[in-house]
Parts: sequence; structure tokens; C-alpha cells
Amino acid sequence: MSRAAIRYAKAVLSLAQDKKATEDVQKEMQSIINTVNDSAELKMVLNSPLIKSEVKLASLREIFKSAGDITQKLFEILIQNKRVDLLADVAKQYIVLLDQLNNTQVAKVTTAVPLDKTLSAKVLAKVKELTGNEATIENIVDESIIGGFILRVGDLQYNASIANKLTTLKRELSN
Repeated sequence: MSRAAIRYAKAVLSLAQDKKATEDVQKEMQSIINTVNDSAELKMVLNSPLIKSEVKLASLREIFKSAGDITQKLFEILIQNKRVDLLADVAKQYIVLLDQLNNTQVAKVTTAVPLDKTLSAKVLAKVKELTGNEATIENIVDESIIGGFILRVGDLQYNASIANKLTTLKRELSN
């Protein structure tokens, strides 16, 4: 993550706090992340030096027309400073900074099948017990782990997948 992206994200967070709009801006930032990740064309437009700034700004305003003033101003500033290629990084960093501010974090849980509400509640309780912080769950479905789960919170990772246990058993048997 570039230092510039962090600085822009801090500025957006500060403005959002002043206007008491941190949650709304968070939703918009998540929308930006999802849209940029899902659209190769948008990435190409944002990163292309051949496309004029006005076209980039008009494109962002059209794609994110429901976005509020703070997000619209972010588009303008990134375009003016020729840093619009940082948009997705700024959005990611905003979410990280807001989570730190709220003492929440993202728990990435990889499972073979989607988590149901009961399991999600148990995972959230375990994360709170381990870290002392609230968390939100990002469920990644990966059938290759066969069963069980892999939990990643910040720097911590706990691998309780069947695939991992089989690999460990195979290693022990080969020794």
C-alpha cells in the first residue's frame, strides 16, 4: 500500500468524521473496491495515461452517481493530482483505518461450503475471545480444503481444514 493512498484515506476519514458520515462513506468505498476489482475496463481507464482526466472523472461520476459529496470530492482530488490510479487502494485503506478507529477487524474464514448464521456467530465469538476486538466476517468458499475451516485475522492464521490435516498426516507417514 502506498503512503500516498494512506494519506488520502486519512483525509477522507477525517472529513467523513467531521460530517458524521463514516458509515456511508465506508459503503461507498466498499462499492468502489468491488467495482474496480470486477471491471478490467475500469482498471484500464483509471490507469491509462492516454485517457483524458475529464473522461476519467465523468466515468467515475457516472458509475458512482449515487455516491455522496465526500466520495465525489475524492474523485476530483485524485484526478487533479493525477493519482486516480490509487482509487481502489485509497478505498481499501479507508476501510482499514475506520476498522482500527472502531476497534473492529475483518476475519477471513475460508470454508468448503458457505457459513450459516450459527457458525458465523461462533466464529465472531472466537475472534473476540482471541483478539479482544469486534470483527466482521468475510467468508471465502474454497472446496479444495475439503472440510473444516481456515481462519485469518490480521497476522493470525488458524488452519483447521481437512486438506491441511491430510497433508500433515502424509508428511508424518513419509517420515
